[in-house]
Amino acid sequence: MAGGGDDLKMLGVYVSPFPLRVKLALSFKGLSFEYVEEDLHNKSDLLVSSNPVHKRTPVVIHNGKPISESMVIVQYLDEAFPGAGAALLPSDPLDRAVARFWASYVDDKVIRMITVHQFSHASFSDDFGADRMMQLFSAWKMVFKGKTEEEKVEGRKQTFAVAETLEGALRECSKGKPFFGGDAVGYVDVALGGFVPWVHAMEELFGLKQFDAAKTPLLAAWLERVGELEAYKAVMPDAGMMIEFKKKQAQEAAAEA
Repeated sequence: MAGGGDDLKMLGVYVSPFPLRVKLALSFKGLSFEYVEEDLHNKSDLLVSSNPVHKRTPVVIHNGKPISESMVIVQYLDEAFPGAGAALLPSDPLDRAVARFWASYVDDKVIRMITVHQFSHASFSDDFGADRMMQLFSAWKMVFKGKTEEEKVEGRKQTFAVAETLEGALRECSKGKPFFGGDAVGYVDVALGGFVPWVHAMEELFGLKQFDAAKTPLLAAWLERVGELEAYKAVMPDAGMMIEFKKKQAQEAAAEA
């Protein structure tokens, strides 16, 4: 097993971007792990005991010791297994700070755009981090549920503004190379990468192309490039699974109404 005699177990939910981040980090680092899918309607004792504060995924249990919160886990894996795969965080302190800044931006802006809209159903809210996102309504929700054309236009404007900012971040971090991490994927690639299946799903569901080659060519190329990585394909669901989840969620919400 990659990682020597270390025992790694991950608790997650297959459609949530947060566990998907951790899956990506594990895969990019080449680490073997046992995956346990959690039932959000009936959380396991292991999940509750491993993350007693938030009682949500993702959780990684390393040799019996639990670590929670997606980007905390990603950084832990990078530090605990320095010899496994490429380093996700840069060695230079300034570059590390820049990477952490842009990962925080993803949490602040991209999650609010995508996840609040996607996982607004009450039974899923805690586990998808909705408590961190409900300060602002999703720009995507304005696009799809705006009552006036002005609201929808404002939603599109906010959505594309975030994408354009991320385009600048990719230009800054990559320094002309393929990924935020440079020649290889890094910390910001993982932070944003957990949302890739949902970016594709939202385009299929609503026709909104978040990373448009005409407006954000670097991001559009990054989206395609990340999806072609074998380490990505090994652990990530396709857009069809996200779409089926969204349809099922809508049916459950309608049944409860």
